[in-house]
Amino acid sequence: MDWKEIDNSLQKTFMFPSFIQALTWMLETSFVIEELGHHPEWKNIENKIYVVLRTHDEGNIVTEKDRQLASALDQAYETFAD
Repeated sequence: MDWKEIDNSLQKTFMFPSFIQALTWMLETSFVIEELGHHPEWKNIENKIYVVLRTHDEGNIVTEKDRQLASALDQAYETFAD
């Protein structure tokens, strides 16, 4: 599933085989997120992570920061799934 632009945000759901793997991915991506200095809105329900990206200090719109973080999360997901 690709990122969808909805209500001035990028949104995507990441699915994992288990709850533990979903939480592990969240923990592992937190290091990249901190490096980028741009934090997502996200929540975990069972084996799914729901992610919403928007830049709050730019008026809650999608910016290049969001696209960079989306790409980093996708890369982490591909690596994690291997």
